[in-house]
Amino acid sequence: METFNNIIKTVDDLVWGIPLIVLILACGIWLSVRVGFVQVRKLGLALKYMLRDETNGSGEVSSFQALCTALSATVGTGNIVGVATALAAGGPGALFWMEVAAFFGMATKYAEGLLAVKYRTTAADGSVLGGPFYYIEKGMGPRWKWLGKCFAVFGLLAGLMGIGTITQINGITSAANFYFDPDAVHAVSLFGRSITWTTIIAGAIITLLVALIVIGGIQRIAQVSEVVVPIMIVIYLGCCLLIVVTHVTEIPAAVVTVVKSAFGIRPIAGGAAGAAVMFGAMRSGVARGIFSNEAGLGSAPIAAAAARTQEPARQGLVTMTGTFIDTIIVCTMTGLSIVMAGSWEKDLKGVEITVDAFRYGLPFGEHLSALLLMMCLAFFAFTTILGWNYYSERCLSYLVGAKPIVTKVYRWVYVLAVFVGPYLTVEAVWNLADIFNGLMALPNVAALLALSGVTAAETKDFLTRLKNGQAEQ
Repeated sequence: METFNNIIKTVDDLVWGIPLIVLILACGIWLSVRVGFVQVRKLGLALKYMLRDETNGSGEVSSFQALCTALSATVGTGNIVGVATALAAGGPGALFWMEVAAFFGMATKYAEGLLAVKYRTTAADGSVLGGPFYYIEKGMGPRWKWLGKCFAVFGLLAGLMGIGTITQINGITSAANFYFDPDAVHAVSLFGRSITWTTIIAGAIITLLVALIVIGGIQRIAQVSEVVVPIMIVIYLGCCLLIVVTHVTEIPAAVVTVVKSAFGIRPIAGGAAGAAVMFGAMRSGVARGIFSNEAGLGSAPIAAAAARTQEPARQGLVTMTGTFIDTIIVCTMTGLSIVMAGSWEKDLKGVEITVDAFRYGLPFGEHLSALLLMMCLAFFAFTTILGWNYYSERCLSYLVGAKPIVTKVYRWVYVLAVFVGPYLTVEAVWNLADIFNGLMALPNVAALLALSGVTAAETKDFLTRLKNGQAEQ
């Protein structure tokens, strides 16, 4: 197992090297320029559109449901465990680079949502299909269909073996263990490892709930997401805000620590060179930031394509708010809590880091604070499992066609992946997720760059009509 973990780690380092980080950031910067930094100029309008449906729009779900489905897949363990892992690996500076990636990632998400609606198609059964594979094939041309298939394969693997199942259920059971049985007193031997009963019970319950919902498809997933996602975000942000408010005097020092670490001014690896520290923070921040908000991965446009709308640019603005909520709000609050508590410096792993920060910051006592975080993580991760089931199903449908029998079989395979997830090691799980994320980004970013002219033209046309009162405000 150690050899396997080392191989996965090596591959992860290769995938998430300087070239991919530069490519994703450059894509976000280029798109920001092409669309006139709509993430700044039109953020207020985007938040307005988020809550109000378009009149006479066509699609399967409302824009808000599409956003909640996307958020259900993005707001997950990345916001709690991912941020903690990034800070532990790259220092507090990783939070700064997460924010930078998110700022430009908002333009990337905007382009993804716009192109998803512009190039979507309707299947024979009336379902709306869209996403990177369709804007690659229809936007770039049929000769690039192979690139769309590559994205579909990587997306299928990401959903089935990475970000969609294993990381999420692993995060839930790890949090449950840390709260109910931190010393692993109640355990049995399974698969050559000592497994706690907490892991077995929690894993079985989550698997059952996932099975009950995913069998219903996009409609049921959207219905659950539009109720659960807003509630869980408000509860989690409430906890983080309470930490910040009750420790407001510590915020300036925490911000200074983040900025210094981001640029290697404050070495954090026993005298390591500033450049090495800066790259470590950048790599961890960008990788975990993209893992969390998925800007550039091409996952969100799969959900955006199903929105009831006639305006590609309007849905692009709604899709863009996902990155704003996920990273600039939720991840920032998590990161500040961890930095203020100094939890990133302790000998802790994954969710243990965030639990330690909550115990430090919340005035409820250690047990209640840990329970609140465990519940937030469970809901975050659970909805991510649901969202990624829909994403990976769409990838499968693009590869083999819309075949109901294949889809039903795949859903049960997906449920099985959730079931076995708790029994895999944390290190291998996160590295696998990183690898598939990176591979998904490659064909998607290539398409976003190739179609940036289309995105710019659609944006200009929409904003002109909006100004002249010809588009719905």
